[in-house]
Amino acid sequence: MKVLFLDQSGQLGGAELSLTDVAKHFQDQSLVCLFEEGPFAEKLAVEGISWQVIQHKAPSISKESGIVQGLLSIRQLLPLVLAVAKTAQAYQLIYANTQKALVVGAMASVLARKPLVYHLRDILSAEHFSPINRKVAVTLANTCATLVIANSQATRQAFIDAGGKAETIEVVYNGFDPQRYQLEISLRQKLQAEFGIPDGFWVGHFSRFSPWKGQDVLIEALQYLDPGVRVLLVGKALFGEDEYVQHLQAQIQDYGLQDRVHFLGFRSDIPALMASCDLVAHTSTAPEPFGRVIVEAMLAGCPVIAADAGGATELVEHGTTGWLCPPNDPQQLAQIIAHCQAEGDQRLQIAKNAYANAVQNFSVDQTNQAIAMLLQTYIA
Repeated sequence: MKVLFLDQSGQLGGAELSLTDVAKHFQDQSLVCLFEEGPFAEKLAVEGISWQVIQHKAPSISKESGIVQGLLSIRQLLPLVLAVAKTAQAYQLIYANTQKALVVGAMASVLARKPLVYHLRDILSAEHFSPINRKVAVTLANTCATLVIANSQATRQAFIDAGGKAETIEVVYNGFDPQRYQLEISLRQKLQAEFGIPDGFWVGHFSRFSPWKGQDVLIEALQYLDPGVRVLLVGKALFGEDEYVQHLQAQIQDYGLQDRVHFLGFRSDIPALMASCDLVAHTSTAPEPFGRVIVEAMLAGCPVIAADAGGATELVEHGTTGWLCPPNDPQQLAQIIAHCQAEGDQRLQIAKNAYANAVQNFSVDQTNQAIAMLLQTYIA
């Protein structure tokens, strides 16, 4: 099947990593169109996936945009829509991977008379999107999309609660290649030398820096824990959220945790880093659509504490494949971390359970087969 994939970002976020796996399955006859250049294009090239940038500057619409800003952006959108519609003539369908891609793809699908698939990777709620953006996404999906694919039951339900059609949305969990995470390499000595991290109980946090990702919750929890507990923050601010990084640094100073919190920046060796940690903390303060880092940690053999909301609750069985913690509750988070530190045997057993669960339920082959079957059912 010839698929034209659309993605708004040149950055490498979870949505883009997941799209890479899907596009690779269809790569012989498909094309990924981006609205801006960046590391994502480089990733696609390395994977042998055809790509092109249609516009070097993405439309200036944010999740918090109101109707006035949305209307002002139409002048930016029209050339992009026309270019996508022209490109789409050579393909069987348009596959929008993000919300901005949905806006462009919906209009282009009408002009090109091609079916539209929307891969919904966001929870359409007030915590994540403005009212007008939620309304636009649901309206375009209901009127233009032949199929909506949700990355979790939580994402599906939020779409329906926002007014989306239940009969057009199907759930397919993100997929992963277990082999990519089976590394016998420990980076502890290398990290100790490079960043001056003393030995101890290492808690890793893997995410872009954003207030709703909750790095500040983990830092606050750290003050209640044994001095041997150290936090490794992996990621960077991607979307103009540098002030949040400054807030984190000030928070660390206020709590006197300068020697216990280590910023590792953006890294490409995530599996090896996870395998070097004693625990991975997922601390999102708003419901997570899926929680890619949770499954990645499971496959890397590292136990996980996840925020008890959204798609994360579908990935973790508390006390069996990980631990769930109420969002934005640093004291409870500290108690669970302390328990994990003290109960080494249980921690190792849960890591084994989680790995087996991840391999069985979140393989990339299963995901791609499910998507291919849906496309054949809804589009062919």
